[in-house]
Amino acid sequence: MSSTFTNPSRQRQLQTLISRLGLTDSTAVQWALLDLALTHPTASSTANYEQLEFVGDAVIRLLMAKILWAHNRSNQVGDWSAVRSALVSDRALADLARTYGLKNFLTIGPSAMGDPRGEASRLADAFEALLGALYLSTEDLSLIEPWLVPKLQQQAAVVRADPTYQNYKAALQQWTQAHYGILPEYRVQDTYQPQKAVDEDQRFAAEVWVQGNCLASGTGRSIKAAEKAAAEIAFLQLSAT
Repeated sequence: MSSTFTNPSRQRQLQTLISRLGLTDSTAVQWALLDLALTHPTASSTANYEQLEFVGDAVIRLLMAKILWAHNRSNQVGDWSAVRSALVSDRALADLARTYGLKNFLTIGPSAMGDPRGEASRLADAFEALLGALYLSTEDLSLIEPWLVPKLQQQAAVVRADPTYQNYKAALQQWTQAHYGILPEYRVQDTYQPQKAVDEDQRFAAEVWVQGNCLASGTGRSIKAAEKAAAEIAFLQLSAT
């Protein structure tokens, strides 16, 4: 794909984003790809970021593997997986997207405007798509590593300092086994209603129960996400007592 882009105004806007990433040489950027990476499906059902998001998901996982291999060689693979899982979560990626003001560059359709409930998932998806576009621009990590590696290294240090590795389901399981000799029970409900607009970030509601008591509840766009949200609230509450 040629780097020629037919929308000069949009290219100038995207150049601002590239500058925020600290990339001083933008000649290798494929602007059409970058524009696509920042186009939400509500803005176009056919030309949007979904495929680039798929590529970007693989890119950030590869980058995290490289970082962990280089700086945490003495750790077990299970520790690597825990750290990587925390850093590629929607919440972590959305936070990174906010760091660079990605929301200001994201093209969304009218149905998503004025509805902040799905913002975190949109930002996380767009951030992965951004990585996919930058990777495909050069077919290597040269447009990504200079600005993202320091951020990921910093965040990895924070995660490693957390004894739960931010895996609250596992931490809660260990707590309930140590105190009661049992596993927590999760009760999940699908909140989808055909007659109503659904907030995808709160599609599922989960409760976590121990010995007949509901410890906490949480929501998420998948069963796993809802259970993780409930486990986090429960574990942090128990840790504070």
